[in-house]
Amino acid sequence: MGRRSPISVAVAAVSAALTAAVLVGCGPTGSTADKGGTSQPTTAAPSTSATTGAPAATDPSTAGSDPSATHTTAAAPAPSATTKPPVAPASVIANGSTSEKVRELQARLAQLHLFSQAVTGFYGTVTEHAVSDFQERHGLPSTGHVTQATWTKLGSLTRVPTHKELYPVVTNKPAGKLDARCMTGRAICVSKTTRTLSWVVNGKVLATMDVRFGSQYTPTREGLFHVNSKSRDHVSTIYHTAMPYAMFFSGGQAVHYSSDFAARGYAGASHGCVNVRDKAAIASLFDQVRVGDKVVVYW
Repeated sequence: MGRRSPISVAVAAVSAALTAAVLVGCGPTGSTADKGGTSQPTTAAPSTSATTGAPAATDPSTAGSDPSATHTTAAAPAPSATTKPPVAPASVIANGSTSEKVRELQARLAQLHLFSQAVTGFYGTVTEHAVSDFQERHGLPSTGHVTQATWTKLGSLTRVPTHKELYPVVTNKPAGKLDARCMTGRAICVSKTTRTLSWVVNGKVLATMDVRFGSQYTPTREGLFHVNSKSRDHVSTIYHTAMPYAMFFSGGQAVHYSSDFAARGYAGASHGCVNVRDKAAIASLFDQVRVGDKVVVYW
C-alpha cells in the first residue's frame, strides 16, 4: 500500500473525532435529544500549562473573571441572638381549681365589693373577672390570674376572713307543688317549674334545695326513674369535670353537686344532670338515698 498524503491523514483524524463526539452525546433520560431537540455536544479543550503541557489548575472561584483580580472570601454573618419571650409570673392560685385558698380569695374580694356571688371555693369565670377587676384598679397586669404580686396586694388591703364569710349559709327556695308520683315511698322530686329538688319520704318533705338543669341542647330528661348507682367522688369520663355526690338515674344523667352552679348560679347550665349548689345539703341527701329510690323530674 502506498504512503498516505498528509491531507488524507488529517481528514481521517477529523472524521474519527466527529464520530467520537456523536457517541458522547447519547446522554441519559432528560437530555435535549429526549425532549425532541437536537443534541449538540461540545468538548471543551482542557487548558494546559505553557511550560509543562499539563492541565493548568483552575480556581473555580475565579473562573471566567480577571485572573489578576484579588478575591477574598467574605466571613459568614454571625447568627443573631435568639430573643426569648418574657416568662409570665407563676400563678399562686390556678384557674379552674377548688380549694380553701380559693375560698379565702373570694371572701377577701367580697370585702372589697368585687365578688358578689356566694363563696364556693371554685375558681371559675366569675372569680377570674373579679381578680381582673382588682388588678386593673391597683395597677397590676389585668390577667385574671392570681400572681404573688396580686395576692400580696390583696392581703394588704383586706383582713383575714371570718368563718361566716368563708362558709356562708345557702338559703334554698321552698318546695314547689309535688307531683303525685312523689307522694308515696322514697322519692327525689325535681320540679323544673320552681327549679327545686325535694327529698320526700312517704309524702313528707324532709329537705329542699335549689337545682338547675341541662341546656336546650342537652336537656334533663323528664319522667319517673330510679337511682341505679351512686358515686361520692365521681368525675365525668366525657367532660372530665368533678361530679361529687352523684346519684345516677338515667344513663349518664345524675343528681350531683356543682361548684360551677354554686359560683355562677343560673348563668350556666349542666350537660343534662340535675345540679345542686348547696354542698352540705347534697352531701346529707347522698347519705340518705338508696339505690332503687325514685327520681321524678317534672314541670
